Amino acid sequence: MEITEVRISLRNDEKLKAFVSITLNDSFVIRGLKIIHGNSGLFVAMPSRKRPDGQHQDLAHPINDATRKYLTEKVMADYERELAGVAGQAESGTGAMPHRGG
Repeated sequence: MEITEVRISLRNDEKLKAFVSITLNDSFVIRGLKIIHGNSGLFVAMPSRKRPDGQHQDLAHPINDATRKYLTEKVMADYERELAGVAGQAESGTGAMPHRGG
């Protein structure tokens, strides 16, 4: 499996830092990932829904540590590039464009 595209939509929120969509093998899109600032720092949250009991249940998620690590590293690297691009655009006075990393 290869993540062939990452789309980052930055948010100006204390905890929610970005919405993320990923494309796998140029064939399958997963939307609704989030970059969250939690108690231990930033992490990638999988798409989820709230159950009637108030708990959140992942709709899609990696089933092994290697895949979770790959997904997290790829998404966070693209998030950092997006932040750097926005900072650079702010310094130069140009508008922000959405990141479509690969």
